[in-house]
Parts: sequence; structure tokens; C-alpha cells
Amino acid sequence: MFSPEGPTLRELAVQALSSVERGYDLLAPKFDHTPFRTPDAVLEAVAKALGPLGPYDDGLDLCCGTGAGLDVLAGLCRRSVTGVDFSAGMLDVARKSAAGSGAGAGERAAGPGEPSAAWVRADARALPFTAAFDLVVSFGAFGHFLPEELPVLFGQVHDSLRPGGSFAFPVLAPPRPTGLAYWVLLGFDAVMRVRNSVWRPPFVMYYRAFRLGDVTRELRRTGFAVELRELPEFGRRDDGAPRARLVVARRAAEVSPPPEA
Repeated sequence: MFSPEGPTLRELAVQALSSVERGYDLLAPKFDHTPFRTPDAVLEAVAKALGPLGPYDDGLDLCCGTGAGLDVLAGLCRRSVTGVDFSAGMLDVARKSAAGSGAGAGERAAGPGEPSAAWVRADARALPFTAAFDLVVSFGAFGHFLPEELPVLFGQVHDSLRPGGSFAFPVLAPPRPTGLAYWVLLGFDAVMRVRNSVWRPPFVMYYRAFRLGDVTRELRRTGFAVELRELPEFGRRDDGAPRARLVVARRAAEVSPPPEA
């Protein structure tokens, strides 16, 4: 499950008994050697699906971690890409791994034909941006938000997008009760609920709490127009349902007032 460069069992236990922020600060140096990093196949499929929906000038990777999603944005955005995360440790790894880092503690100068890059430490529920981006993406972070936090989270993303901008993220079809993965995820969530009921600070990470139907309803309630696009690279289940979809939530474009008579 983990490469030799990944965290030890003891390190994972220390992380699990920490807060989410502190846990990721500790895990950051070895995070890319764990199964928690978004696979390249997912990143490439999302980039391929988003390309025809552009163009994009400025992009944001929400809860960017060590920066895997920034590579997607760098191939799509013409002017700038920004990663935001509340873990200083993850942001530090992202900065160091970015090509050409060293142009400053919080940004990277663009090379010829490349967008500039910046990293911002902030909570996704209190983003310091207003109408700043054409595209916001996120990969694998939503398990860290409780269902009741989604209205605030989606509202912050909506406010960070320019009119007509898009919020996009991949979702995998949930495993069925007949498969082992269903029971593994159910067991993991149950353990986390017990852990959080007896230990402080809590570590919020639930794999089964982010349900597509609830998510799309909340996105629409926030003001997004929502489209689900199949990611064909991952095929279909036996029941014919796509194994992976891309959620594309678009902020409405501004409507120009009618000319005066």
C-alpha cells in the first residue's frame, strides 16, 4: 500500500490522533509516497475533459495539498495558477516541488509561455478571493468537510469565481454492498466517528459523507448550473453506470442591462 519512502505505521498513528491541519503538516514530506495522492490517471482525465470547456486565464486548486492539481491548471490556464491549503507543511512541499521555485516565499515567476504560480495558506471555508478565477478545481479533499459545511464551502467557491467561471472536481461511483471496498470504507468511517467521539481534536475524514445527489442539490442551491460529464477513461460498472464523472458547476454569467430607450 505504501512505498518504502512513505510514512511508517507509527507516523500514521500520530497523524490520525492530531487535528486535520497538524496531521497533514506531519504527513506532508511523505504524502506523495502514499495512496492518498490523486493518481495521475485521474488528473490527466480531468485535464482532458476541461480543455474544451475553456479558455481559462486564472485557476485555483482548492485544498491543493502538495500541488498535484496545479499541474492540471498549469496546462489549462494562460495567466496564473494558485494553490490554497490550510496546511503550511503541504504548501511548503508544493512550493519546493514546483519547477523554478525560489522566486519568492509565496509565488513563482512564469517562464516563457507558462502561467505564474502562487500558494496561499487559507481555510477553504473562508477564502480570501473575490471574483478572481475562471476555473476552480479540487481533488480528493471533500471528505474533510462535514455535510453541513458544504453550503459555506460552495458559497466561498462561488464568490471566488468570475461570472461564467467553473468549479470542477471528479467523483467516483460509490462501491456496491456486494464488494469489499464498500465494507472497507464503511468500516473506516465508523472508526473515524468513534475516534472523534472520544478524542480531541477531531480528525474529519469520511469517505461516504460526500454523496453526489446531495452535492449537486447544494451546488444548485448556491447558484451554480451543474453538469455531470463522464470520464470515459475509467469505463463503466456492470450496471452500466460510469465509474467516474466530472462535476462541472458553472457560475452564471453577468447579464448586461438593456440599453436605455
